[in-house]
Amino acid sequence: MSTSPAADNRVPQVLYALYMLGLVSGFITTLIGLLAAYIYRRDAAPFLAEHYRFLIRTFWIGVAYSIAAAVLSFTIIGLAIPAVVLPIWLVIRCIVGWHAVHRNLPPTRPDSWLW
Repeated sequence: MSTSPAADNRVPQVLYALYMLGLVSGFITTLIGLLAAYIYRRDAAPFLAEHYRFLIRTFWIGVAYSIAAAVLSFTIIGLAIPAVVLPIWLVIRCIVGWHAVHRNLPPTRPDSWLW
């Protein structure tokens, strides 16, 4: 039985919301979103598979940025990265992805490290 495109779109939309919720609830909702993206990407339509890939890359790029921020934390700029820049980056990336999935389109630049 096939589900409608709107029903298929709900999962990545929820995952984008889980990522953003991770900003206030902690790391656990983002980790749940990552695991769900890995699970759902296998059987997804091509444009949805791109969203799952985008979500997975968002997580791992965020980890890389966080490690860089930890290394830079011995400087003034290192303190601003995790407190200001990373949350803004995550929110923009999730909004861009959510907007694309809402319009039944793949992310515009899934390989980008920005958005």
